Amino acid sequence: MALYENVFIARQDVPATQVEALTTQFTELVTNLGGTVPKKEYWGLRSLTFRIKKNRKGHYTLLNIDAPPAAVKELERTMSINEDIIRYLTVRVDELEEGPSAVVLRSNEKADRPSDRGDRGGWGDRPPRRERPRFGDEAPAPAPAATGDEE
Repeated sequence: MALYENVFIARQDVPATQVEALTTQFTELVTNLGGTVPKKEYWGLRSLTFRIKKNRKGHYTLLNIDAPPAAVKELERTMSINEDIIRYLTVRVDELEEGPSAVVLRSNEKADRPSDRGDRGGWGDRPPRRERPRFGDEAPAPAPAATGDEE
C-alpha cells in the first residue's frame, strides 16, 4: 500500500466538534476500503492567506494515510462533495512522520515562549520623552507693566 499525507480545511463557521466528526468519517471511509490512518492532527482554526469561498479562516486537519490508491481517490471524491470542506490536498510520501508535525511543534514553541511585551502598562526601561511645549500651548507673552504716567 502507498503512504499519503492529507490536509483538509473546513469552513470557519463549522464547530470543532463537527470537524472531529468529519475526521472520523474520513478515517472510517479509508479503513472500510482497506487502509489505515495512523495519525490524525487537528491544527486548529487558522487564518487563510487569501479568502476562499468567502472564508477568511479555516479548521485545518492532517491525516496520515496508509491505503491503496483507490481508497485515496474515494476520499478525495467525498471531500470534494462535502460543502463543509473548502480545500484539501493529498500528497504521496515515502514515509510517514512518527511524532508531531512541524505545525504542532511550532505552535507549542510559541506557547512556551515568554512574551517580550511585558504587561504593556508603561514604557518599561525607556526614559520618558523630554517635556517640551506643543504647538499652541506656549504661555502668552506677559503684558507690559503699567506705570502711573499714562494720560
